[in-house]
Amino acid sequence: MNKRAKFELRKPLVLWSLTLAVFSIFGALRTGAYMVYILMTKGLKHSVCDQGFYNGPVSKFWAYAFVLSKAPELGDTIFIILRKQKLIFLHWYHHITVLLYSWYSYKDMVAGGGWFMTMNYGVHSVMYSYYALRAAGFRVSRKFAMFITLSQITQMLMGCVVNYLVFHWMQHDQCHSHFQNIFWSSLMYLSYLVLFCHFFFEAYIGKMRKTTKAD
Repeated sequence: MNKRAKFELRKPLVLWSLTLAVFSIFGALRTGAYMVYILMTKGLKHSVCDQGFYNGPVSKFWAYAFVLSKAPELGDTIFIILRKQKLIFLHWYHHITVLLYSWYSYKDMVAGGGWFMTMNYGVHSVMYSYYALRAAGFRVSRKFAMFITLSQITQMLMGCVVNYLVFHWMQHDQCHSHFQNIFWSSLMYLSYLVLFCHFFFEAYIGKMRKTTKAD
């Protein structure tokens, strides 16, 4: 695209973001209901360690759909390139590593998957709704964007906590996982945490300071 004119693609982008928003909202509601039920009836340890999320009558479908969805989500990058917007490292690194880790972990039905998928569905339901509104030309408060990034940071913190719990309970043969998976998952979540915190500072705190100095 270096020597080509950018494509507007506003209508396709609205449709694309809206489709992913609706998919994520349904995924968040269905997996969230399952996780809340397990938490309320069987407790935190069971919600983290039980493999029932992968083969439950409802959650099984949404777990499989989640893993498959990581491939079409790469379409976000195509829109950025065709519209000649800035493609930051965080964007493509996040998309590629989530896809690889999701496919790598799903086959082993490792502990913690229910938490990882439900959190991701929840954040994406808000994020893609925001993208759809922006693409449709609606003026959305900057605070909404800040809320999304803070939600992503919280998700990464929770991912680290869940990995710790899996590792701790795995020592007592109460969680189905293996050290290699926990290592890669922890490295992934920690790197996301650093990158999203850096993005938050650059996109919001840094710009606020510049605006204040300019005034």
